[in-house]
Amino acid sequence: MRILITGATGNVGSNVIEQLKALDPSVELRALTRNPEAALPEGVEIVVGDLAAPDTLADAFKDVDAVHFINFAGAGYGALPDPDALVALAEAAGVRRATVLGGVATGPLEQALAASAIETTYLHPVEFMSNAAMWWAEPVKADSRIREPFGDRLSAMVHPADIGAVAAKVLLEGGYDDESLVITGPEVLTMQEKVRVLGEAIGREIEFVELTVEEAHEKWRGEGMPEGVIAFLTEALGNTPVEGRTVVDTVERVTGRPALTFADWASANADAFR
Repeated sequence: MRILITGATGNVGSNVIEQLKALDPSVELRALTRNPEAALPEGVEIVVGDLAAPDTLADAFKDVDAVHFINFAGAGYGALPDPDALVALAEAAGVRRATVLGGVATGPLEQALAASAIETTYLHPVEFMSNAAMWWAEPVKADSRIREPFGDRLSAMVHPADIGAVAAKVLLEGGYDDESLVITGPEVLTMQEKVRVLGEAIGREIEFVELTVEEAHEKWRGEGMPEGVIAFLTEALGNTPVEGRTVVDTVERVTGRPALTFADWASANADAFR
């Protein structure tokens, strides 16, 4: 079996590769990347191409049985310009199964796959635990202080390895055709609880300073954040949808093991905050 992973160097794509190798060492893995020098695990075939340019993908889909898709293009998370062409290429190459990493909304790629003969499963992970490193590593290292709004916000955040594990199991075995799988962690935590867990993992107390919305906007603007992103964060953090704060058993149901906790993630990534 040969599987193509798009977004292969990303947070989720790299975990899909790792989990596929763990589940079935005999599976042939092909990684789509725009960078021919991308660092990927030994034995993973690299094919250079871009989901935003279907004419670069003829070799990517050749002799592929299953594909892990992302539903955006490039580092800016822009819309795919021609998802119908992507799906047509995959069908013509004989792809039988696909997973799609996306948000809760159904986009053009999902619609094109739904209209195809490809067995497709739609993956909808909630907040990534790894976002903590992106947002908090530098301030924690600097002065053991996290300054954020919405301290009581609830999140059922998910470990990226669990997203990869669900995708890998579905790609290898199928069984979830036309299903949308919301992927969460095993617990719901507030912002303040996350800070406490992270402090326990690194062995020192981290102070949490709750900002007002206005103070958060000022902080984010000072960090160079575009207004559109500020508006998105204000809505996402201040009005987290039910899906983002409700635990579901997808990880255990699909993989047969419990989902990983934030304490698991924090312990494994503690050095990033020291």
